[in-house]
Amino acid sequence: MRPEKQAIAREIKEQLAGATFAILTDFTSMDTAKTAALRKKLRETEARFQVVPNRLFRAVAKELGYEGIEAGLKGPTALVFGAGDVAATAKALREFIKENNKIPVVKLGHMDGATLSAADVEVLATLPSKKAMQGLLVGTIAAPMSNLVGVMSQKLASLVYVLKAASDKKNAA
Repeated sequence: MRPEKQAIAREIKEQLAGATFAILTDFTSMDTAKTAALRKKLRETEARFQVVPNRLFRAVAKELGYEGIEAGLKGPTALVFGAGDVAATAKALREFIKENNKIPVVKLGHMDGATLSAADVEVLATLPSKKAMQGLLVGTIAAPMSNLVGVMSQKLASLVYVLKAASDKKNAA
């Protein structure tokens, strides 16, 4: 491989090494304005959009252990990757595709050692954001404790009512 190709492959590998997910897309029919708009939208979710040569990406994917990604490396390929919230990125990508007549087309994805189909990426887009999921988890964990606090305060209130009734009875007599 020529030195300039090795440099490009090294750059792709460095970027993917810090990424938690990668989504392969077919960017055919995207012009410069659409590409810039997509990059801007993805930047909000801490993701990037980059056109990659299939042959170089195949070599990088092999080095990084991306199994089963070969099927997505046919035709023009652009890579959406990042270390942020994958659900937010998938939502942003889905919205952009709907706004732009199904361009770009999602081919495959890769996350946490698993290859994702286009349908799997669509399912990711339907999930709540990472912050919302964290809120649900905290609420679920905190529910038993808040219920216990409610029960304990109710028992304390009952004791106060009994003491007040006893006091009122004693004062009346």
